[in-house]
Amino acid sequence: MDKIWRELGLTDEEYEKIISILGREPNITELGMYSVMWSEHCAYKNSKPLLKYLPTKGERVIQGPGENAGVLDIGDNLAVVMKIESHNHPSAIEPYQGAATGVGGIIRDIFTMGARPIALLDSLRFGTPDDKRTKYIIENVVAGIADYGNCMGIPTVGGETYFEESYKGNPLVNAMCVGVIEKDKIKRGVARGIGNPVMVVGSTTGRDGIGGASFASQELNEESEEKRPSVQVGDPFMEKLLLEACLELFETDAVVAIQDMGAAGLTSSSCEMAARGGVGMELDLDKVPLREEEMTPYEIMLSESQERMLVVVQRGREEEVEKVFKKWGLNAATIGKVTDDGMIRVLKDGKIMAEVPAKSLTDAPQYIRNEKIPSWQQELNQLNVNEIKPPEDLNNALQDVISSLNIASKEWIYTQYDYMVRTDTVIIPGMDAAVLRIKGTNKGIALVTDCNGRYCYLEPYVGSQIAVAEAARNLCMVGATPIGVTDCLNFGNPEKEETYWQLKNSILGITKACEELGIPVVSGNVSLYNESEEGPIYPTPVIGMAGLIEDISKICTMDFKEEKDAVIALGENKGEIGGSEYLKVCFRMVEGLPPQLDLEKEKRLQQLVLELIKKGLIKSSHDISEGGFAAALVESAISGKKGVKISLNTSLREDFELFSESQSRAVISVSSDKVEEVLKMAEEYKVPAQRVGIVEGENIIIEINGKKVIDLPLKLLEESWKGRIKWEMEKN
Repeated sequence: MDKIWRELGLTDEEYEKIISILGREPNITELGMYSVMWSEHCAYKNSKPLLKYLPTKGERVIQGPGENAGVLDIGDNLAVVMKIESHNHPSAIEPYQGAATGVGGIIRDIFTMGARPIALLDSLRFGTPDDKRTKYIIENVVAGIADYGNCMGIPTVGGETYFEESYKGNPLVNAMCVGVIEKDKIKRGVARGIGNPVMVVGSTTGRDGIGGASFASQELNEESEEKRPSVQVGDPFMEKLLLEACLELFETDAVVAIQDMGAAGLTSSSCEMAARGGVGMELDLDKVPLREEEMTPYEIMLSESQERMLVVVQRGREEEVEKVFKKWGLNAATIGKVTDDGMIRVLKDGKIMAEVPAKSLTDAPQYIRNEKIPSWQQELNQLNVNEIKPPEDLNNALQDVISSLNIASKEWIYTQYDYMVRTDTVIIPGMDAAVLRIKGTNKGIALVTDCNGRYCYLEPYVGSQIAVAEAARNLCMVGATPIGVTDCLNFGNPEKEETYWQLKNSILGITKACEELGIPVVSGNVSLYNESEEGPIYPTPVIGMAGLIEDISKICTMDFKEEKDAVIALGENKGEIGGSEYLKVCFRMVEGLPPQLDLEKEKRLQQLVLELIKKGLIKSSHDISEGGFAAALVESAISGKKGVKISLNTSLREDFELFSESQSRAVISVSSDKVEEVLKMAEEYKVPAQRVGIVEGENIIIEINGKKVIDLPLKLLEESWKGRIKWEMEKN
């Protein structure tokens, strides 16, 4: 085949291994099947050996990694189903459909488990919007997410967006979906029952998305634009019908196993279900409903047409399944059966077109790469703070930090989403975490996505710990106990030693933080080869996290509530500005080390805040992260539309006191008569705490060591904070 396997992304060694498995040379259909299943996107062949470090077990874990999504017990016979996935490469080439089908795919992962999806979140990374191409990507990614989620009637309730130069040629589009299910109704993708029929349900199969999994396992370059056919095309109205049909079908006991046809389409769904069950499958492609003429076996097996599922049903129940799908105007065609020989056998025109062991497709070669610390790392981490001249006017510095793209309000983005549909949204976007009520109970779940890629670029081990810690902290700020993680690991080319070092150390950092904080990883996704001709992205291990609220009436938000309430700062400011937004915005520097993290102190802070909220002792709580104390203070003031007067005594430099991003800190407000009780509890939890000010007036006023360093109208700061992204997107 004149080394066609190389064009399909397989190495010469991998091709030889395929020959040895089959005892012969593969034909083009078989080669295509191996190329997608052995791609990094499907096989995790560079990351699987590292993912084994992650803690995946816990008392609430019903289903960990290895299925369509993770499942966590929340009591009352209910469970939360959660997963996050990337659609980075498609979104770089065709941002609208790339983002839309990313949302569609993650929704299917949730309802494939039998759960009704109740919430979407996103984690987005773009270049700075100072050129037409970047603006085009931003506009269309946001529109794709909005249109798909809105049409499905699933609220997009939270997320995060960062703008950094490293993402210019390779944006990150990570979509997270969460569902709720009764524990005894969970469905899995494990094929069983020799002779049971295999059915394809949902939409028809076309030529869109062929080779998408292989495409997502390569670096982006000038030729990538030619790969638009590898980007799938979504139809949210079709998926809405598919969702309702599947949930109706699950009310019967006709389903043995079900799998979403995502990356690698019919190939992945058939071999993964067969391999999990230790069985085989025989598929007759003449029976697959097609929307294009003369499709080859290669095209049918590799098509990534959206809104399709593969279902194994109880023998004799086919008509029952067909009836349900016909009611919803969808296809349900029997295309094969479960066999006892462990083979995936593909027929067309009565002839065998492919015959390969199912397990050989799912058991791809795994690689442990060489690693080395990047040559530039040590120099990058050197930061002489004494060479940084303090700004002459801290009022201007605060305005610059508050209106920076990474701290400014993301209202321009999230107002395009319907975040109130289904009426369960309790806390709207823009707060520390989203909160949804669980109908029929007093419970709520809080959801968040978090990661500062800049920290991970400067020190992947610590930066990744911070991503976990901040996600957990944000959940605690609203009164939720963190219960589980779904992660999306976005990195460059793992075959490069420096990138592999970043990937390994990031996973070790996540492992450390999850173990110390007692939060298992139940699902996730790895997206590698995120590089453009301008270089790799920042290492970006996005942490999606869920938290449980036992009593939905006891939640907290960041907004200051009443005049004369006292403001208390929790935690210790160490004056750390390495990798800070202040350093980037005011000095154009991305240097130093990220803030250091003491996980024991972090745990105590989180437990303290949860207890304060549970006892009703505090009125607002907001974690201190990007932009430091000053940014957190302004955000709470803007959210509550109330000014604040602060007086600090410190040995730190004034700008470091305001903008340091030292971890394990929060700003809370309390009634004046509760201050002593709160401070006493903080002492019991060994969390540094001091009363620093009062909610009052219409200005932000900050005194440091008796000197007024900030005095700005709240309205002015609000205009800068709210208007920045809209202004950037609308200017020529």
